[in-house]
Order: sequence, then C-alpha cells, then structure tokens
Amino acid sequence: MSELRRPVPVPDEASAPYWEAAARHRLALPRCSRCARLCLPPSSICPSCHSTEPDFSWEELEGRGQVRSWTVIRQSFLPGFADEVPFVLVDVELDVQEELRMIARLLDGPDAPLGVGSRVQLGFEDLPGGAAVPAFELEADS
Repeated sequence: MSELRRPVPVPDEASAPYWEAAARHRLALPRCSRCARLCLPPSSICPSCHSTEPDFSWEELEGRGQVRSWTVIRQSFLPGFADEVPFVLVDVELDVQEELRMIARLLDGPDAPLGVGSRVQLGFEDLPGGAAVPAFELEADS
C-alpha cells in the first residue's frame, strides 16, 4: 500500500463555494449575472460572455447527465493514486445546460457497462480532512 496520500482540493477565492458545497455532497456552480450561463470550473471571468465582472450567484444543482467519452486510467502519474488504478474518468455533459461538461471519476469501476450516452448521476468521494470531490455513478436504468 502506498504511503503517499491522494491530493486534496486547495480552494481559492473563485472556487471556495464549489468545494464547500462538495464537502456537503452538493454540486454548486456559479451563474453569470450578465449572460445567465453556468460556469465550470469556477472562475473569476465568465467563459461564455467573457465578462470580467460576472457577479456570479451560486446555485445548487442536480448532477445528472450523459457520458460523452471516457478513459480508463491504468497507471498512476500523480502521488497518492497508485493504489487506486485502474479507474475510469468520464466526460459528462450535464443536463442543466447544453455544453456544460464535467470530468470526474466513475465510481462503478473499470468493468462498468459504459457507453456514449450512458446516463449518470452525481456521487462523491470523501477525502481526508472533510473534503469531497464530485464523481459519477451509472443511473440504475442506464
């Protein structure tokens, strides 16, 4: 077993509300007051309208979507992940907004019956110190 621990999120001013919500097993994303689009990852500039004064409001959202693509990670390139390979990273388009994409681990494992368009729902991985990171699970009827 590896002695190195998996990295934990280090929130900055722009991402702190995202990570605070994740620690409570919630998905919260900023919505731009200028164009009303959601932003992921959290940023100080709106990626949709490029406003440098987006005056974001944070909203808790349901994390359902469909898989666009995925990859199986079989080799650990970062400290702390050696005991966790193989694992699957999925690229998911969230239902809440067209083209809003999120990449995260698929909790169902590398042998899950996965395909383009598979339906997933948000889950979380708990980390030391009370942190949690968003992840996905296949929906039961997927």
